[in-house]
Amino acid sequence: MNTAFIGLDYIVDIMHPDGKIARSAAHAAARNVIENANRALAIAAQRDWLSVLVKVGFEPGYADLPARSPIFGRARELGALALNGPGTGFHPALDAHAANLVIVKPRVSAFYGTRLEAALRATRIERLVIGGVSTTWAVQATARDGHDRDYEICIVEDLCAAASDDEHERSIDTLRGIARIVTVDDLATL
Repeated sequence: MNTAFIGLDYIVDIMHPDGKIARSAAHAAARNVIENANRALAIAAQRDWLSVLVKVGFEPGYADLPARSPIFGRARELGALALNGPGTGFHPALDAHAANLVIVKPRVSAFYGTRLEAALRATRIERLVIGGVSTTWAVQATARDGHDRDYEICIVEDLCAAASDDEHERSIDTLRGIARIVTVDDLATL
């Protein structure tokens, strides 16, 4: 089955201890999310899957920032998620060069306002293997959008993190309704 690996928001502002809105940084570190993401990128290359890294960010001046959004509302005030700043750089330990494609998203879902779907259709992708931070927001939104576009969805549980174990587990339980939940060790046999 034609498969794409999609890694979501493995960026400094969101998941590095120095990030400006890094509520998930400690959980991601405790779960070895970056190490696991690097393993997933290597497996994707071995299996000849399309590898896509997606990051959220806004243009200088924040003209494309959704001002009424509670989740993004303080980004401008904090100087977070600015595409011209270091916060939207990938986590320094991530093997970002292993990805075939990098996509910038202006909202929570990797599909909204991006070229992701065109890339998936061009390469005849049927299955999305998704991991990212946070499980509650980017992973759920992208999985739901992918599901509704008729892709088979697999969530790589140990590539995901949230603000807490409880938040992460609740999200994974919810995702079971639309996705197969796997681990990075399962990727070699998908």
